[in-house]
Amino acid sequence: MTKKRDLRIVFMGTPDFAVATLKALIESNYNIVGVITAPDRPAGRGQKLKASAVKKYALDQNLKILQPTNLKSEEFIKELKDLEANLQIVVAFRMLPKVVWQMPEYGTFNLHASLLPDYRGAAPIHWAIINGETKTGVTTFFIDDKIDTGEIIMNKEILIGEDETVGELHDRLMAIGSDVVIETVIKIESDTVSTKKQENSNDLKTAYKLNKENCKIDWSDSLNNIYNKIRGLNPFPSAWCYLINGDAKETIKLYDSKKIKETHNYNVGDVVVREKELFVACKSGFIKIEKLQLPNKRKMDSKSLLNGYEFKENAKML
Repeated sequence: MTKKRDLRIVFMGTPDFAVATLKALIESNYNIVGVITAPDRPAGRGQKLKASAVKKYALDQNLKILQPTNLKSEEFIKELKDLEANLQIVVAFRMLPKVVWQMPEYGTFNLHASLLPDYRGAAPIHWAIINGETKTGVTTFFIDDKIDTGEIIMNKEILIGEDETVGELHDRLMAIGSDVVIETVIKIESDTVSTKKQENSNDLKTAYKLNKENCKIDWSDSLNNIYNKIRGLNPFPSAWCYLINGDAKETIKLYDSKKIKETHNYNVGDVVVREKELFVACKSGFIKIEKLQLPNKRKMDSKSLLNGYEFKENAKML
């Protein structure tokens, strides 16, 4: 029987998605010698400094925390070396310089929320839904000098629900991902890892960084594409469009919705109110808006909105 390696792990991550994995490692009694996370950021109206989700959990567990602003600084590299880790695990952090990912004896591996090589990049969960995929998953891979291109250790596939939002899928992948990380660590611990090189082709799908432009709804697009974009950005960062209502032009955010295939004579983008329900006309039907947010207002369901807000006869979404 092969003797287990004695692992000394440094964990790197920032958001809630990473907390689930760190928690799983702690609960599996792995030796976490340090946690690397983002510096505290100003947040909210008062712009008070706010700690990352990973930092909050690490503090509760009395773990050593490093928050470098520069991953190449001599001070940080020395602090990292002093931890004497032999394995580094990265979940939702940032790109590491070679001096960092090459440091530990057993390597540095990353958990990515897609079935690599598809959806390399910043927003894999969002783009899988926006593009209408029916399956996705998680992958662990050893980091190399490019983004999400290293040799694959493990992956696990799941189906995407027809009406699933990015928030719902995020939570499922967060749980599955933490399980796959533990399975990956067990392989490294027992020296039974076998890796597979990633394919490279021009047909690979990319998880581009989300920005204002690619989160905007194009009401001239197909019914399915519009619906997928809304649920693929719900609840964060949210799809948006312009609302023309009388003389006012406002930016609104869209959340819960349903698609309805129906022949009609409305123009694309026309706002239709029927029996306290809100619809937007598309090429082959309607998007029923169930939850939305007007400027400087709280998020609300459309029935509540319609109790006190009037859509003019020519109201339109652009």
